[in-house]
Amino acid sequence: MEEVNGGLIKLICCVKKSDWGRIGRESTVARLYYRNTGINIDQNQPYAEFWMGTHESGPSYVGDTENLTLKEWIERNPSVLGETVLNKWGTDFPFLFKVLSVAKALSIQAHPDKDLATSLHKEQPSAYKDDNHKPEMALALTQFEALCGFVSLEELKVIVRTTPEIVEVVGNAKAEHVLNLNEDDGKEEIRLLLQSVFTDIMTVCKDVTAEVLAKLISRLNFEGQARHLTDKEQLILQLEKQYPADVGVLAAYLLNYVKLNPGEALYLGSNEPHAYLYGESVECMANSDNVIRAGLTPKQRDVKILCSMLTYKQGFPDILKGTVVDPYTKRYLPPFDEFEVDRCILPQNSTTVFPSIPGPSIYLVVEGEGTMTTSSNEVVAEGDVLFASANTSITVATLSGLHLYRAGISSRLFEFHK
Repeated sequence: MEEVNGGLIKLICCVKKSDWGRIGRESTVARLYYRNTGINIDQNQPYAEFWMGTHESGPSYVGDTENLTLKEWIERNPSVLGETVLNKWGTDFPFLFKVLSVAKALSIQAHPDKDLATSLHKEQPSAYKDDNHKPEMALALTQFEALCGFVSLEELKVIVRTTPEIVEVVGNAKAEHVLNLNEDDGKEEIRLLLQSVFTDIMTVCKDVTAEVLAKLISRLNFEGQARHLTDKEQLILQLEKQYPADVGVLAAYLLNYVKLNPGEALYLGSNEPHAYLYGESVECMANSDNVIRAGLTPKQRDVKILCSMLTYKQGFPDILKGTVVDPYTKRYLPPFDEFEVDRCILPQNSTTVFPSIPGPSIYLVVEGEGTMTTSSNEVVAEGDVLFASANTSITVATLSGLHLYRAGISSRLFEFHK
Protein backbone atom coordinates (compact mmCIF):
# COMPACT_ATOMS: atom_id res chain seq x y z
CA MET A 1 0.00 0.00 0.00
CA GLU A 2 1.23 3.47 -0.82
CA GLU A 3 1.59 6.13 1.81
CA VAL A 4 -1.54 8.28 1.91
CA ASN A 5 -1.70 12.06 1.68
CA GLY A 6 2.00 12.77 1.97
CA GLY A 7 2.52 10.70 5.09
CA LEU A 8 -0.82 11.31 6.91
CA ILE A 9 -3.46 8.60 7.24
CA LYS A 10 -6.71 8.67 9.21
CA LEU A 11 -7.26 5.95 11.80
CA ILE A 12 -10.42 4.28 13.07
CA CYS A 13 -9.89 3.57 16.75
CA CYS A 14 -11.11 1.39 19.59
CA VAL A 15 -13.10 1.98 22.79
CA LYS A 16 -13.12 0.19 26.18
CA LYS A 17 -16.19 0.17 28.43
CA SER A 18 -14.84 -0.58 31.92
CA ASP A 19 -17.19 0.06 34.85
CA TRP A 20 -15.03 2.94 36.13
CA GLY A 21 -15.68 4.96 32.96
CA ARG A 22 -18.01 7.93 32.61
CA ILE A 23 -21.52 7.24 31.39
CA GLY A 24 -22.73 8.02 27.85
CA ARG A 25 -22.39 11.60 26.65
CA GLU A 26 -20.72 12.67 29.91
CA SER A 27 -17.61 10.84 28.67
CA THR A 28 -15.04 12.56 26.45
CA VAL A 29 -14.03 9.05 25.38
CA ALA A 30 -17.58 8.38 24.16
CA ARG A 31 -17.74 11.69 22.30
CA LEU A 32 -14.42 11.11 20.54
CA TYR A 33 -15.32 7.50 19.71
CA TYR A 34 -18.61 8.58 18.13
CA ARG A 35 -16.93 11.30 16.08
CA ASN A 36 -14.13 8.90 15.08
CA THR A 37 -16.27 5.91 14.06
CA GLY A 38 -19.86 7.14 13.61
CA ILE A 39 -21.01 4.41 16.02
CA ASN A 40 -23.83 5.65 18.26
CA ILE A 41 -23.28 6.06 22.00
CA ASP A 42 -25.23 3.92 24.47
CA GLN A 43 -26.35 6.43 27.09
CA ASN A 44 -26.38 3.75 29.81
CA GLN A 45 -22.88 2.39 29.21
CA PRO A 46 -19.60 3.56 30.81
CA TYR A 47 -17.02 4.67 28.24
CA ALA A 48 -13.58 4.47 29.86
CA GLU A 49 -10.75 4.36 27.30
CA PHE A 50 -10.16 5.43 23.68
CA TRP A 51 -7.15 3.53 22.28
CA MET A 52 -4.90 4.72 19.42
CA GLY A 53 -2.12 2.40 18.29
CA THR A 54 -1.24 -1.17 17.38
CA HIS A 55 -1.82 -3.16 20.58
CA GLU A 56 -3.71 -6.35 19.76
CA SER A 57 -6.18 -5.80 22.63
CA GLY A 58 -7.48 -2.65 20.91
CA PRO A 59 -5.98 -2.11 17.46
CA SER A 60 -6.51 0.95 15.27
CA TYR A 61 -7.48 0.45 11.63
CA VAL A 62 -6.40 2.35 8.53
CA GLY A 63 -9.39 4.50 7.66
CA ASP A 64 -9.63 4.01 3.89
CA THR A 65 -9.31 0.21 3.96
CA GLU A 66 -11.42 -2.78 4.89
CA ASN A 67 -10.13 -4.36 8.10
CA LEU A 68 -6.45 -3.50 7.70
CA THR A 69 -4.92 -2.74 11.09
CA LEU A 70 -2.32 -0.03 11.60
CA LYS A 71 0.08 -2.78 12.71
CA GLU A 72 -0.41 -4.68 9.43
CA TRP A 73 -0.07 -1.46 7.43
CA ILE A 74 3.20 -0.59 9.19
CA GLU A 75 4.55 -4.11 8.55
CA ARG A 76 3.85 -3.57 4.81
CA ASN A 77 5.34 -0.05 4.91
CA PRO A 78 8.13 -0.18 7.52
CA SER A 79 9.83 2.95 6.18
CA VAL A 80 7.03 5.06 7.73
CA LEU A 81 8.69 4.52 11.13
CA GLY A 82 12.06 5.95 10.14
CA GLU A 83 15.46 4.31 10.41
CA THR A 84 16.11 5.05 14.12
CA VAL A 85 12.79 3.57 15.27
CA LEU A 86 13.13 0.53 12.99
CA ASN A 87 16.63 -0.19 14.30
CA LYS A 88 15.50 0.03 17.94
CA TRP A 89 12.04 -1.62 17.89
CA GLY A 90 11.63 -3.18 14.44
CA THR A 91 8.04 -2.84 13.24
CA ASP A 92 6.74 -3.11 16.83
CA PHE A 93 5.14 0.31 17.26
CA PRO A 94 6.67 1.58 20.52
CA PHE A 95 3.81 3.45 22.20
CA LEU A 96 0.08 3.26 22.91
CA PHE A 97 -1.92 6.52 23.00
CA LYS A 98 -5.20 6.79 24.94
CA VAL A 99 -7.86 9.09 26.31
CA LEU A 100 -9.29 8.18 29.73
CA SER A 101 -12.68 9.23 31.19
CA VAL A 102 -12.63 8.27 34.87
CA ALA A 103 -15.79 8.40 37.01
CA LYS A 104 -14.54 6.28 39.90
CA ALA A 105 -11.21 4.92 41.07
CA LEU A 106 -9.26 2.42 39.01
CA SER A 107 -7.40 -0.32 40.80
CA ILE A 108 -4.32 0.20 42.95
CA GLN A 109 -1.83 -1.17 40.46
CA ALA A 110 1.68 -1.15 39.05
CA HIS A 111 3.19 -2.07 35.71
CA PRO A 112 6.04 -4.59 35.49
CA ASP A 113 9.52 -3.85 34.19
CA LYS A 114 10.67 -5.69 31.06
CA ASP A 115 12.10 -8.73 32.87
CA LEU A 116 9.01 -9.28 35.02
CA ALA A 117 6.67 -8.66 32.06
CA THR A 118 8.50 -11.33 30.05
CA SER A 119 8.18 -13.95 32.79
CA LEU A 120 4.53 -13.09 33.60
CA HIS A 121 3.57 -13.30 29.92
CA LYS A 122 5.23 -16.70 29.67
CA GLU A 123 3.57 -18.03 32.86
CA GLN A 124 0.11 -16.39 32.55
CA PRO A 125 -0.45 -15.32 28.92
CA SER A 126 -4.22 -14.99 29.39
CA ALA A 127 -3.74 -12.39 32.18
CA TYR A 128 -0.55 -10.71 30.90
CA LYS A 129 -1.08 -10.40 27.17
CA ASP A 130 2.34 -9.10 26.10
CA ASP A 131 5.95 -9.18 27.29
CA ASN A 132 6.59 -5.43 27.32
CA HIS A 133 7.10 -2.97 30.16
CA LYS A 134 4.64 -0.10 30.54
CA PRO A 135 6.03 3.23 31.73
CA GLU A 136 3.26 5.77 31.23
CA MET A 137 2.21 9.42 31.48
CA ALA A 138 -1.22 10.99 32.14
CA LEU A 139 -1.77 14.54 30.89
CA ALA A 140 -4.87 16.18 32.39
CA LEU A 141 -7.70 17.37 30.12
CA THR A 142 -9.80 18.33 33.16
CA GLN A 143 -8.83 18.40 36.82
CA PHE A 144 -7.47 14.90 37.24
CA GLU A 145 -6.93 13.07 40.53
CA ALA A 146 -4.68 10.12 41.24
CA LEU A 147 -2.84 8.17 43.90
CA CYS A 148 0.82 7.87 42.98
CA GLY A 149 3.91 6.60 44.80
CA PHE A 150 4.45 6.32 48.54
CA VAL A 151 4.18 9.18 51.01
CA SER A 152 7.32 10.55 52.66
CA LEU A 153 8.61 9.12 55.93
CA GLU A 154 7.33 12.21 57.80
CA GLU A 155 3.83 11.79 56.36
CA LEU A 156 3.92 8.08 57.16
CA LYS A 157 4.66 8.96 60.79
CA VAL A 158 1.65 11.31 60.87
CA ILE A 159 -0.55 8.52 59.47
CA VAL A 160 0.63 6.09 62.14
CA ARG A 161 0.04 8.66 64.90
CA THR A 162 -3.45 9.63 63.73
CA THR A 163 -4.89 6.44 62.25
CA PRO A 164 -5.36 3.75 64.89
CA GLU A 165 -6.92 1.42 62.30
CA ILE A 166 -3.58 1.23 60.45
CA VAL A 167 -1.81 0.40 63.73
CA GLU A 168 -4.40 -2.31 64.42
CA VAL A 169 -3.45 -4.02 61.14
CA VAL A 170 0.35 -3.68 61.24
CA GLY A 171 0.77 -4.07 65.03
CA ASN A 172 2.17 -1.80 67.74
CA ALA A 173 5.79 -2.95 67.33
CA LYS A 174 5.91 -2.04 63.64
CA ALA A 175 4.12 1.25 64.29
CA GLU A 176 6.73 2.13 66.94
CA HIS A 177 9.49 1.22 64.50
CA VAL A 178 8.04 3.70 61.97
CA LEU A 179 7.82 6.46 64.61
CA ASN A 180 11.42 5.89 65.74
CA LEU A 181 12.94 5.89 62.26
CA ASN A 182 14.64 8.94 60.80
CA GLU A 183 16.27 9.74 57.47
CA ASP A 184 19.72 8.97 58.94
CA ASP A 185 18.78 5.30 59.38
CA GLY A 186 19.44 4.72 55.70
CA LYS A 187 17.27 4.30 52.64
CA GLU A 188 17.34 0.51 52.68
CA GLU A 189 16.06 0.19 56.26
CA ILE A 190 13.29 2.69 55.52
CA ARG A 191 12.42 0.90 52.26
CA LEU A 192 12.23 -2.52 53.92
CA LEU A 193 10.02 -1.22 56.73
CA LEU A 194 7.68 0.51 54.25
CA GLN A 195 7.50 -2.71 52.23
CA SER A 196 6.64 -4.64 55.40
CA VAL A 197 3.91 -2.15 56.42
CA PHE A 198 2.36 -2.07 52.93
CA THR A 199 2.49 -5.88 52.62
CA ASP A 200 0.84 -6.31 56.03
CA ILE A 201 -2.03 -4.07 54.93
CA MET A 202 -2.46 -5.63 51.48
CA THR A 203 -2.43 -9.22 52.77
CA VAL A 204 -4.71 -8.83 55.81
CA CYS A 205 -7.68 -11.24 55.71
CA LYS A 206 -11.05 -10.05 54.39
CA ASP A 207 -12.84 -10.31 57.74
CA VAL A 208 -10.27 -8.11 59.48
CA THR A 209 -10.33 -5.66 56.55
CA ALA A 210 -14.11 -5.32 56.79
CA GLU A 211 -13.99 -4.87 60.57
CA VAL A 212 -11.16 -2.31 60.51
CA LEU A 213 -12.73 -0.31 57.69
CA ALA A 214 -16.07 -0.20 59.50
CA LYS A 215 -14.27 1.33 62.52
CA LEU A 216 -12.36 3.76 60.30
CA ILE A 217 -15.42 5.01 58.41
CA SER A 218 -17.43 5.34 61.62
CA ARG A 219 -14.62 7.35 63.25
CA LEU A 220 -14.14 9.66 60.26
CA ASN A 221 -17.89 10.33 59.96
CA PHE A 222 -18.06 11.15 63.69
CA GLU A 223 -14.93 13.35 63.68
CA GLY A 224 -16.14 15.08 60.52
CA GLN A 225 -18.95 16.62 62.57
CA ALA A 226 -16.43 18.39 64.83
CA ARG A 227 -13.52 19.17 62.51
CA HIS A 228 -12.71 19.58 58.84
CA LEU A 229 -11.44 16.26 57.49
CA THR A 230 -8.21 16.30 55.50
CA ASP A 231 -8.29 15.78 51.72
CA LYS A 232 -6.94 12.26 52.23
CA GLU A 233 -9.62 11.46 54.84
CA GLN A 234 -12.37 12.73 52.53
CA LEU A 235 -10.91 10.58 49.77
CA ILE A 236 -10.95 7.52 52.07
CA LEU A 237 -14.70 8.01 52.65
CA GLN A 238 -15.29 8.35 48.92
CA LEU A 239 -13.25 5.25 48.04
CA GLU A 240 -15.07 3.14 50.65
CA LYS A 241 -18.41 4.06 49.05
CA GLN A 242 -17.07 2.97 45.65
CA TYR A 243 -15.38 -0.22 46.93
CA PRO A 244 -16.91 -1.27 50.29
CA ALA A 245 -14.71 -3.44 52.53
CA ASP A 246 -11.84 -3.29 50.01
CA VAL A 247 -8.30 -3.36 51.42
CA GLY A 248 -7.30 -0.75 48.83
CA VAL A 249 -9.21 1.87 50.84
CA LEU A 250 -6.82 1.34 53.75
CA ALA A 251 -3.75 1.13 51.49
CA ALA A 252 -4.64 4.51 49.96
CA TYR A 253 -3.37 6.18 53.15
CA LEU A 254 0.19 5.19 52.19
CA LEU A 255 0.06 6.73 48.69
CA ASN A 256 0.40 10.37 47.60
CA TYR A 257 -2.90 12.06 46.70
CA VAL A 258 -2.20 14.07 43.53
CA LYS A 259 -4.48 16.65 41.89
CA LEU A 260 -3.52 17.76 38.39
CA ASN A 261 -4.87 20.89 36.71
CA PRO A 262 -5.54 20.81 32.94
CA GLY A 263 -2.19 20.89 31.14
CA GLU A 264 -0.27 19.20 33.99
CA ALA A 265 1.11 15.68 33.62
CA LEU A 266 2.13 12.82 35.87
CA TYR A 267 4.52 10.09 34.74
CA LEU A 268 4.99 6.63 36.20
CA GLY A 269 7.95 4.33 35.78
CA SER A 270 7.76 0.55 36.03
CA ASN A 271 7.10 -0.92 39.49
CA GLU A 272 5.50 2.25 40.92
CA PRO A 273 2.08 2.01 42.62
CA HIS A 274 -0.75 4.22 41.43
CA ALA A 275 -4.50 4.51 40.97
CA TYR A 276 -6.34 7.04 38.83
CA LEU A 277 -9.31 8.41 40.76
CA TYR A 278 -11.34 10.94 38.79
CA GLY A 279 -11.27 13.17 35.71
CA GLU A 280 -10.27 13.00 32.07
CA SER A 281 -6.80 12.75 30.60
CA VAL A 282 -4.71 11.95 27.59
CA GLU A 283 -2.45 9.00 28.41
CA CYS A 284 0.60 7.63 26.64
CA MET A 285 2.64 4.55 27.50
CA ALA A 286 4.96 1.93 26.11
CA ASN A 287 2.97 -0.43 23.90
CA SER A 288 1.69 -2.75 26.61
CA ASP A 289 -1.46 -3.62 28.54
CA ASN A 290 0.25 -5.32 31.49
CA VAL A 291 -1.34 -4.37 34.81
CA ILE A 292 -0.74 -5.97 38.23
CA ARG A 293 -3.65 -5.12 40.54
CA ALA A 294 -4.04 -5.44 44.29
CA GLY A 295 -6.97 -3.31 45.47
CA LEU A 296 -10.00 -1.16 44.50
CA THR A 297 -11.01 -3.60 41.78
CA PRO A 298 -13.31 -6.54 41.03
CA LYS A 299 -10.67 -7.87 38.61
CA GLN A 300 -7.90 -10.42 39.19
CA ARG A 301 -5.48 -9.42 41.97
CA ASP A 302 -1.85 -10.45 42.24
CA VAL A 303 -1.10 -9.05 45.69
CA LYS A 304 2.03 -11.10 46.31
CA ILE A 305 3.60 -10.05 42.98
CA LEU A 306 2.68 -6.40 43.50
CA CYS A 307 4.10 -6.21 47.03
CA SER A 308 7.37 -7.85 45.95
CA MET A 309 7.91 -5.83 42.72
CA LEU A 310 7.50 -2.23 43.96
CA THR A 311 10.48 0.09 44.38
CA TYR A 312 9.07 1.63 47.61
CA LYS A 313 10.52 4.98 46.62
CA GLN A 314 9.01 7.72 48.81
CA GLY A 315 8.07 11.35 48.20
CA PHE A 316 5.69 13.39 46.07
CA PRO A 317 5.94 12.67 42.32
CA ASP A 318 7.27 15.12 39.75
CA ILE A 319 4.54 17.08 37.96
CA LEU A 320 5.34 18.04 34.36
CA LYS A 321 4.09 21.48 33.30
CA GLY A 322 5.26 21.16 29.69
CA THR A 323 8.05 22.96 27.84
CA VAL A 324 7.09 25.69 25.37
CA VAL A 325 7.75 24.63 21.77
CA ASP A 326 5.94 27.53 20.07
CA PRO A 327 3.26 30.06 21.14
CA TYR A 328 0.54 27.39 20.97
CA THR A 329 2.34 24.14 21.81
CA LYS A 330 3.86 22.59 24.93
CA ARG A 331 5.89 19.37 25.04
CA TYR A 332 5.75 16.80 27.85
CA LEU A 333 8.92 14.73 27.85
CA PRO A 334 9.07 11.97 30.48
CA PRO A 335 12.32 10.01 31.01
CA PHE A 336 11.34 7.15 28.66
CA ASP A 337 12.53 6.47 25.09
CA GLU A 338 9.16 5.30 23.81
CA PHE A 339 7.17 8.53 23.80
CA GLU A 340 6.58 12.22 24.35
CA VAL A 341 3.33 14.21 24.02
CA ASP A 342 2.68 17.67 22.55
CA ARG A 343 -0.39 19.70 23.57
CA CYS A 344 -1.41 22.27 20.96
CA ILE A 345 -4.23 24.77 21.53
CA LEU A 346 -4.74 26.94 18.45
CA PRO A 347 -7.02 29.99 18.80
CA GLN A 348 -9.21 31.29 15.96
CA ASN A 349 -7.47 32.21 12.72
CA SER A 350 -4.08 30.79 13.65
CA THR A 351 -1.46 28.47 12.17
CA THR A 352 1.43 26.43 13.50
CA VAL A 353 3.92 23.96 12.08
CA PHE A 354 4.93 20.55 13.42
CA PRO A 355 8.35 20.19 11.82
CA SER A 356 9.65 17.05 10.18
CA ILE A 357 11.05 14.55 12.71
CA PRO A 358 12.82 11.19 12.18
CA GLY A 359 10.00 9.13 13.77
CA PRO A 360 6.24 8.54 13.48
CA SER A 361 3.49 10.40 15.36
CA ILE A 362 -0.19 10.00 16.14
CA TYR A 363 -2.34 13.15 16.23
CA LEU A 364 -5.67 13.41 18.05
CA VAL A 365 -8.12 16.29 17.56
CA VAL A 366 -9.96 16.79 20.87
CA GLU A 367 -11.91 19.96 20.00
CA GLY A 368 -12.60 22.22 17.03
CA GLU A 369 -11.73 21.82 13.38
CA GLY A 370 -9.14 22.94 10.86
CA THR A 371 -6.68 21.63 8.29
CA MET A 372 -3.48 19.61 8.52
CA THR A 373 -1.36 20.15 5.43
CA THR A 374 1.48 17.99 4.13
CA SER A 375 1.59 17.63 0.34
CA SER A 376 -2.17 18.25 0.30
CA ASN A 377 -4.87 19.43 2.70
CA GLU A 378 -6.55 17.08 5.16
CA VAL A 379 -9.64 18.60 6.78
CA VAL A 380 -9.76 17.52 10.43
CA ALA A 381 -12.28 17.84 13.25
CA GLU A 382 -13.02 16.61 16.76
CA GLY A 383 -12.45 12.85 17.05
CA ASP A 384 -10.07 12.58 14.11
CA VAL A 385 -6.94 10.49 14.70
CA LEU A 386 -4.10 10.63 12.18
CA PHE A 387 -0.90 8.66 11.79
CA ALA A 388 2.03 10.74 10.51
CA SER A 389 4.98 8.97 8.91
CA ALA A 390 8.54 9.82 9.86
CA ASN A 391 10.02 12.88 8.15
CA THR A 392 6.63 14.54 7.57
CA SER A 393 6.28 18.28 8.13
CA ILE A 394 2.70 19.29 8.98
CA THR A 395 1.13 22.74 8.92
CA VAL A 396 -1.97 23.01 11.12
CA ALA A 397 -4.41 25.87 10.56
CA THR A 398 -7.83 26.76 11.95
CA LEU A 399 -10.49 29.41 11.51
CA SER A 400 -12.64 28.39 14.48
CA GLY A 401 -10.04 27.09 16.96
CA LEU A 402 -8.45 23.66 17.36
CA HIS A 403 -7.25 21.62 20.34
CA LEU A 404 -5.01 18.68 19.45
CA TYR A 405 -2.44 16.30 20.93
CA ARG A 406 0.53 14.62 19.29
CA ALA A 407 2.18 11.47 20.63
CA GLY A 408 5.58 10.64 19.17
CA ILE A 409 8.89 9.00 19.98
CA SER A 410 10.98 10.82 22.60
CA SER A 411 12.96 13.57 20.87
CA ARG A 412 15.87 12.68 23.21
CA LEU A 413 16.27 9.42 21.32
CA PHE A 414 16.84 11.25 18.03
CA GLU A 415 19.26 13.70 19.63
CA PHE A 416 21.25 10.72 20.94
CA HIS A 417 21.40 9.15 17.46
CA LYS A 418 22.49 12.33 15.63
